[in-house]
Amino acid sequence: MGTFWIKNFGCRASQADGAALEAGLAARGLSSVSDFRQAEVVVLNTCTVTSTADEEVRQTIRRIHRQSPSARIVVTGCYAQRAPEEIAAMDGVALVAGNSHKTKIPDLVFNDYHGEIAVGDIFEQRDFLSAPVEDAAGDRTRPNLKIQDGCNNRCSFCIIPSVRGRSRSAPAESVIAQVRALAKKYREIVLSGINLGRWGRDFSGRARLADLIRRILEETGVERLRLSSVEPMDFSDELLRLMAESDRIAKHVHAPLQSGSDAVLRRMRRRYRPRHYADRILAARSLMPDCAVGADVMTGFPGETEAEFAESLAFIDALPFTYLHVFTYSERPGTPAASMPQVPVEIRKERTRVLRELASRKNLEFRRAMVGRVLSAVTLDGGMAALSGNYLKITLASPRPANRLIDVHIGGIAGDRLTETGALAVFH
Repeated sequence: MGTFWIKNFGCRASQADGAALEAGLAARGLSSVSDFRQAEVVVLNTCTVTSTADEEVRQTIRRIHRQSPSARIVVTGCYAQRAPEEIAAMDGVALVAGNSHKTKIPDLVFNDYHGEIAVGDIFEQRDFLSAPVEDAAGDRTRPNLKIQDGCNNRCSFCIIPSVRGRSRSAPAESVIAQVRALAKKYREIVLSGINLGRWGRDFSGRARLADLIRRILEETGVERLRLSSVEPMDFSDELLRLMAESDRIAKHVHAPLQSGSDAVLRRMRRRYRPRHYADRILAARSLMPDCAVGADVMTGFPGETEAEFAESLAFIDALPFTYLHVFTYSERPGTPAASMPQVPVEIRKERTRVLRELASRKNLEFRRAMVGRVLSAVTLDGGMAALSGNYLKITLASPRPANRLIDVHIGGIAGDRLTETGALAVFH
């Protein structure tokens, strides 16, 4: 056995797990290949946040087994943790290793398995895989570093705590060492986690995410840090002030909302009310007037009435969002919400359409407000695009080397992007 191929499904955390798996397999002497048809071992690192995600995995298993019947398929990740028997019954699957056994995969792949299952109690898990997600060729410009895993919340719609386990944090020294190494190659680094704002809460003492970020800024040469999703109530005044005061932190706030209806949030078992959420968003905008403000929003949660959706729509419309990730509710077996009265699928999809239209309008308004401004941005692969600190894609007037921080004078809008006038492009 000498070659392997990995496919990652789902969120940034899953991508980070896959990067660590790749490093672990390579350390055991296996070689990564670019096509699964060339691989002796195929590792599918799965997501299970929706039924659509599950179906994508099953389709992938069938396709790989059909086109490469001799490949040994190893399925891991969240779907593997949730429904191992379902996956193990599929033709071609040699091993199902849940998140509880993901760190052991570099050793397990050498055993001659045939439909075996390696899944344990995820709540006994104390460590997690962590490796920066960066392209092996060195041309990825915004590596993602997972510094936290698991979640202690118990939202009624979410399967993630039962497949990821308790919240646990990467040690500060490890994070700083990884950021220091990445900063030698990249201008911008994205910090991520399943519940990023809870970093440090599992340690003794009073370590908080703001403390870690402050140390990163003091002890590494990173030019720009960007935070991925942070729960609204974890955007403390201290964290927001730090973000506002440092020109090395991207002005980008992403806080999951899910619903703007108080009654729906209660049924979801979310730990805030709309007024609390609005307070955090308005505080962020007060400190950072041009910051990106994004949210995850769910439509068609069980029992959502027309009045509750209208309440949520009005709440979202009133806040200064610059983009939304809108999701249609999907039943997850084993969650409390799955046994609640369900909203018809066609109604869920229509509400998704309405919210996405609102999101498009808000994003256009935000982009229009940036015309004539100078924005700091990191150049992306390909040379003709950049991403601003406040999370806007920019089409450049002329090619630039990738992985640079530049100042861009915004001249207009084309499609879903800003465009550069070409008048200013100052390298830092």
